[in-house]
Amino acid sequence: MSFPYLSDVVKALTGYDLPLPIAMFGLFVAFAMLAASAFLSRELARMHAGGQLGNVKRPVTGKDGAAAWLEMAPQDIVPNFTVTVMIAGVVGARVFHILEHMDSFAADPWAMIFSRSGLSVFGGLIFGAVAGIIFVRRWHLPVRAVMDAIAPALMLGYAIGRIGCQVAGDGDWGTTANMALKPDWLPTWFWAQTYTNNIFGEVIAAPGVYPTPIYETLMALACFALLWAIRKHPFKTGWLFSVYLVLTGLERLLIEQIRVNPVLDFGGVQATQAELVAVALMVLGAIGVALLSRRTRPAASAAMVPTI
Repeated sequence: MSFPYLSDVVKALTGYDLPLPIAMFGLFVAFAMLAASAFLSRELARMHAGGQLGNVKRPVTGKDGAAAWLEMAPQDIVPNFTVTVMIAGVVGARVFHILEHMDSFAADPWAMIFSRSGLSVFGGLIFGAVAGIIFVRRWHLPVRAVMDAIAPALMLGYAIGRIGCQVAGDGDWGTTANMALKPDWLPTWFWAQTYTNNIFGEVIAAPGVYPTPIYETLMALACFALLWAIRKHPFKTGWLFSVYLVLTGLERLLIEQIRVNPVLDFGGVQATQAELVAVALMVLGAIGVALLSRRTRPAASAAMVPTI
């Protein structure tokens, strides 16, 4: 059973049919951003207290017209950073989704642009990353150090966002489930679901499809736990984010094997857009891990951290 809107949840719990057209996926995205922001703030505060990051600053114009510097602790800019990345991420997620479904876009562009469903995670990641880097550089923060700090938060946010996909039934489900392969001890709902009342109104025949958002949530939570556990690594800045790239690419590449996504032709290579991006992220991450897997000097301070 799916619950695209808050009114569906209220009706299922109480029996009352109230006019609450608030998208459940949007609510979970908000929860994801709040959770990610909390963990990012906590990590930036730890790095600031440990001398790995100094205060952030940017030039401003005072009331008298004179130039001055606005300075504060790095964790204090997280709310504005979150809003900037979120807006850019939503735009990127929509753009990449349109690129994956150009036939639907050509048939009805406005419906595709303003639809409440249909977002590409990798599009959001790429656009959000670019916006985040611009924001961080504007505040004169070392980009690689901030990328390390945000890596666990990104994975946690992704896990919570996928819960929203599962609850709303937004189409991010898998292929038809092979019941012959299901272990006897595993609950049927964990192997196959029909997503009744999904946001598209699509009828899925029994036994159903693989509930891939559940699998992605579990994998992302495991990756978050790993990243959080190793975040105090002694390696060079950027190493943890490189590990994140490998993990997020591997997770998506695995789930794409049972996901419903259009297969495109990239110069003779048959693959989904997500598969190609996943492989690219894994390669970039592996290169970063190889180059940055050297211990930093114990005396390294915020002033010695590279700014790019």
